[in-house]
Amino acid sequence: MNRAVRLTAAALCAAVGALVVAMVLGGAATPRIIPGLPDEGTLTRWMLPLSKLAMDVSGVLTVGLLAAASAFLPSDKGLLGKPAQGYVKAASWSALVWAVAAAVALVFSLSETLGMPVGQVLAGNELTSYASQVPQGIALTLVVLFAVAIALFARGAITVGAAAGLLVFALVTLLPPALTGHSSSSPNHGLATTSVAMHLLFLALWVGGLGMICFHALRGQPLLDVAAARFSRMALWCFVGVGVSGLAATASRLTSVGELFTSNYGLLLLAKIIAFVVLGFFGWRHRGRTLPRLSAGEPHAFLRLALGEVVLMGATIGLAVALSRTAPPPVDTPVDRAFELLGYLLPPPISLVNLVTLWWFDLFFAVLAAALAGLYGAGVVRMARRGDRWPAGRTVSWFLGVVILVLSTQTGVARYAPVLFSVHMTEHMVLSMLVPIFLVLGAPVTLALRALKPAVRRGDRGPREWIMVILHSRVVRFVSHPAIATAIFVVSTFALYFTPLFAAAMEEHLGHIAMTVHFLLSGSLFFWVIIGVDPAPYKLPYYGRLLLLMVTMPFHAFFGLALMSMGTVLASSYYDQLGRTWGASSLADQQSGGAIAWAFGEIPTLIVLLALGFQWWRDDERVARRADRRADAAAARSGGTGDAELDAYNDYLAKLNKRDTAAE
Repeated sequence: MNRAVRLTAAALCAAVGALVVAMVLGGAATPRIIPGLPDEGTLTRWMLPLSKLAMDVSGVLTVGLLAAASAFLPSDKGLLGKPAQGYVKAASWSALVWAVAAAVALVFSLSETLGMPVGQVLAGNELTSYASQVPQGIALTLVVLFAVAIALFARGAITVGAAAGLLVFALVTLLPPALTGHSSSSPNHGLATTSVAMHLLFLALWVGGLGMICFHALRGQPLLDVAAARFSRMALWCFVGVGVSGLAATASRLTSVGELFTSNYGLLLLAKIIAFVVLGFFGWRHRGRTLPRLSAGEPHAFLRLALGEVVLMGATIGLAVALSRTAPPPVDTPVDRAFELLGYLLPPPISLVNLVTLWWFDLFFAVLAAALAGLYGAGVVRMARRGDRWPAGRTVSWFLGVVILVLSTQTGVARYAPVLFSVHMTEHMVLSMLVPIFLVLGAPVTLALRALKPAVRRGDRGPREWIMVILHSRVVRFVSHPAIATAIFVVSTFALYFTPLFAAAMEEHLGHIAMTVHFLLSGSLFFWVIIGVDPAPYKLPYYGRLLLLMVTMPFHAFFGLALMSMGTVLASSYYDQLGRTWGASSLADQQSGGAIAWAFGEIPTLIVLLALGFQWWRDDERVARRADRRADAAAARSGGTGDAELDAYNDYLAKLNKRDTAAE
């Protein structure tokens, strides 16, 4: 335990030292104070980054504790082992520290915003309005509330599912402060926001996970080799994710490579890049040398390298906090409201050429498409290497869905969708009614269940077991009920467009991502019920599926007719700010979008009818073959034909013949 305390102290000292040095060299510690302008004072200048550092460290520690309990250590039939239960209990205390640090950061953040010493801030009544109305204040308030909730729920968590749910909750809690910092004011705020969110999530899992593996080793707990091997597999993906997201974040803030060497922000970023490369080297050494020695019973070989890695990660967190306190190099951006909303200048008049050539890179959906294609392809390759056959039609269907997803989110369609309602509606229809059909017909869950191996330890949960748990969970059983899935698919469309939700989602990049993901998920859920090949809690008969399809599709036509008959523009305040001077008016364009929604349903309906008819025919064929096999088996046992009715008729004729013979 003493060694664990020393490790914690060393990591904290490295984080604080890196923060202090970076703030001094970056100029954040000694800003230029202009006489006559308000000044928050030295206490706020230092306590705000220190409280944010405490908030980040406690948040990462909470993530690491919950990851160790739910993913790294084996479980026993869904129940946490004794060490895992201890880590969940410890996560409740670290989450409480997280909430306190966020509350302190909230006070000092208001002090910096108002340019007032913290004593005057506490004496006034501005804190309530700041915490409930200003984005930065709202973000910190959410952290306080969410962290307190994690602390309370973690006290009674004894199952792996509860620990995994708290882990997801903790990762979500990390996001609000990061998404209201430099990323929200970056010229390309869409790329900056997405990259920062991904960077933070991958980094928290990586740093927190390694810290817990070291803590587990220093305490001499069992199953260190299993936990380290599982963390190593996750750390490889985290390393890739941190690198890709960090590159995207750098591209969104710097206009040239030279700014890495000519600005304080660039120099701090360069130091962070160097630390990242060194951490990658440590990870490579772990996988190549120390993990085999650890499996052979040499824990000290692992600790010697891992302890240095933890200290370096602590310093990296300090650098990240100092980087958030340092202004990026100024960028000359046009004074244009459309540029502020979109992250790019208003595109030229729409044409087929512009839709094909004016591609727009969306990091979130690019990563999503790459993950969908990569994981599915890996499953197919594993099946082929094992000698198992996987239907080529399913593979073609899946990758066709991924290609359509890329074309909808990366081409000129993505650039024009926030500008023209008609293009937005086309994207909506494609993502909710076309892409899901091909993805569902690809049977990804069936492929995963066949390609993944069961957990090595009996009673433990690997990826295959987690899929089964999710499939049989109450949430999935509820949302996959045909009535609920249909209601989500239909009602959510009307609820989105005919309420203020649509305007709010269009004005924020994260809102637009959430809206698009909802289109994709709601469509996938509905078509899983109709034509899903994967196992599902509810299986409708084929005539029931056909009836459900025929009842549901007209609602989209009604929705389109409602848009076409409207005399007001949806989200008019948003579209007016764009200042579009070409093309049809907003109302006429909205009516065109309604016409698209009205007519688009015919194509997906035809595809689903063809798929449903083929599945029905195949199912009847399988039933007939099964009946033939049972008949053949019965014939082999009894010596008859295997057809019960025919055998009974033959027996009747034989009895008649015997009776006639006896009479003669």
